[in-house]
Amino acid sequence: MDINIAQIFIAFVVLLFSLTVHETAHAWTADRLGDPTARLLGRVSLNPMVHADLVGTILFPLIAMITRFPLIGWAKPVPVNVRNLRHGPRDYVLVAAAGPASNLLLAIAAAMCLKLFTVSPMTVGEANLSAPLAYGFVRALQTNVVLALFNMIPILPLDGGNVLAGLLPPDIARRYVSFVRPYGFLVLYALLLTNGFKYLVMVPAGLILSWLL
Repeated sequence: MDINIAQIFIAFVVLLFSLTVHETAHAWTADRLGDPTARLLGRVSLNPMVHADLVGTILFPLIAMITRFPLIGWAKPVPVNVRNLRHGPRDYVLVAAAGPASNLLLAIAAAMCLKLFTVSPMTVGEANLSAPLAYGFVRALQTNVVLALFNMIPILPLDGGNVLAGLLPPDIARRYVSFVRPYGFLVLYALLLTNGFKYLVMVPAGLILSWLL
């Protein structure tokens, strides 16, 4: 197995930062819309340690990067008390959508950096940081586009599922949540192991990446 430690390290740092921004966006948006729960728990922070989950944020992503086996990673979910939000379910839709939106903004920023960045020619015996930085920008672009699209799949516990639940009438939303939530991870793994993930995430991701590049 060909393992490039430097590339894995860069990819992991990019993923950790992207997940941190994603969860911070949820926490910050909830606080701005009236629910201080996450802020009081220290979750409005760009410190990765307050959002990281040992298994979901560190172990599973590293295994996936090394083995290329499809594993789902995650960070600690941001707690939100919908009753504290000024406009209840409507605001909760904004809180849920804030995470994927932050990833799209990071992807756009990475694309802009790539357009402005110049990779210096490699010279034997001299350090060259431009190539690793360029690789980091590429990984940031790819990772954040995929994170945004994956999280907007309308299946709980993903953000897209919460957005859908917030948009549905209350009675239908409760039925949807009670029916889908127990099987959410099974459905997600079924998508990962079939062409469902390709058509729902990778095909639109390819289109977005072509526009940004």
